[in-house]
Amino acid sequence: MTALAAALLCGGLVQAAEASTLKIQLRADIRSINPGVNRDANTDGVVLQMVEGLVAYGEDALPKPLLAETIDTSADGKTYTFHLRQGVKFHNGAPLTSADVLWSWQRYMDPKTDWRCLSEFDGRGQVKVEKVSAPDDRTVVFQLDKPSALFLSSLARTDCAMTGILNRDSVKADGSFDKPIGTGPFKFAEWKRGEYIRLERFADYAALPGKIDGLAGAKKPLVDEVRFVVIPDNSTAKAALLGGDIDIVPDIANSDIAELKKNDKVRTSVVSSMGLVGLIIQTRDPLLQNVKLRRAIAAAIDSTELVAAVTDGIGKPNNSIVPALSAYYGPVQKQGWTYDPAAAKKLVAEAGYKGEKIVMLANKRYPESFDAAVVAQQMLQAVGLNVEIEVLEWATQLDRYSKGNYQMQAFPYSGRMDPALSYDSMTGPKDRQPRKLWDNPEVQALLDKAMVVNDRPRRQAIFDELHKRFLAEVPMVMLYNGIVGGAMSTKTQGYVSTVMSLPRAWEVSLDK
Repeated sequence: MTALAAALLCGGLVQAAEASTLKIQLRADIRSINPGVNRDANTDGVVLQMVEGLVAYGEDALPKPLLAETIDTSADGKTYTFHLRQGVKFHNGAPLTSADVLWSWQRYMDPKTDWRCLSEFDGRGQVKVEKVSAPDDRTVVFQLDKPSALFLSSLARTDCAMTGILNRDSVKADGSFDKPIGTGPFKFAEWKRGEYIRLERFADYAALPGKIDGLAGAKKPLVDEVRFVVIPDNSTAKAALLGGDIDIVPDIANSDIAELKKNDKVRTSVVSSMGLVGLIIQTRDPLLQNVKLRRAIAAAIDSTELVAAVTDGIGKPNNSIVPALSAYYGPVQKQGWTYDPAAAKKLVAEAGYKGEKIVMLANKRYPESFDAAVVAQQMLQAVGLNVEIEVLEWATQLDRYSKGNYQMQAFPYSGRMDPALSYDSMTGPKDRQPRKLWDNPEVQALLDKAMVVNDRPRRQAIFDELHKRFLAEVPMVMLYNGIVGGAMSTKTQGYVSTVMSLPRAWEVSLDK
């Protein structure tokens, strides 16, 4: 080896050593790098570092412009005009134009692509997109068959990969997918299956000004590369974090949060999620169809004590189906059931309850949900209700839920970003959909309006009325929203957990 070659090699090694690499735990390997195709939440957390859509969810769960600079909506609510931001580039250097939006949309809508969210836009779901056009390079027009309050929210969905806009070089000549060439802050570099996924900083990323805001807002890449390391075992991941082998564990158990808060080697970041945790009630059960008995159950639950016990003091009570971080969580939603054991006992007597057994289903896959069942059982027994817990495997419990075959369950719902979708997950005709909790035609009519009305104050009024009826009819005792807790090394700067429960590598740096 010549002296010059040796010098160049040494220089390369030094340069590589100085490159900043942010290492983030993944609980399992990703399923693909094809946005919105063959995905799970674990996969979304990686792919959404690379691709972006016209809109994205902010921290308040509202869809906000991302690749779109502005959005115009027609008076009849059926036409959406997106004006694209200038200066945005794909990872291959090509500028973003309306032609890329059209190409990406046509690809998503082709059934051969097998896009997760095709049914959300082809008429089978809430929205049908009838036509998409591009009057010029910076303008894209979507025409719907009817007005919808959920169109932008559907575009922004993380399981849809944010309807990410791709450059056509993302596919091979034969039309098969190659790799995501998007506009995100990081670009694809390497996938060593079962071990890690490596992304590189996109130097020409067009960052928005301002602060970080969910999946929108500021998204500057501040490290040279991001390495998502597959570590399935939580204890191993925690040990790797404490040992300095990884920088971020994005999702840790509540008990670990409490422990790590006391450790000066790490920092924690905890936020409420859009998930719902509560006690669901079968309103067609011979006993529990009596609304007085359901109100007695609600009055017997000390939400503050229960939530503190099952979340190690981290969570906060919320008796509303509207998550606490939602822009629609207002003064009405803050109103809940009053803990009143005396009133609960009185309602139990008025309901004609004679000590019949009430079975509450639970599982141990979700520890906080199981713990909620145990604490709730004690509170319900204290007012004279004969409640027993039956522990099932999660798949079995889910099957019982789907068939409506239960009296009560301690049950977690995954998060929905729009309150209408949260209510829709539990509201509807039981005869056609046995999993639904709340079968009330007037409530359904209100919810149908919330799916269409775009005006914020009018939607707020609908959600306020739904909450008042929910408290009165008690198809579920809503307890609290899920919790997202992350931990990071002390050299990691700027990382915060997100309401979407996904890791964010942008706006994160490492101390030298």
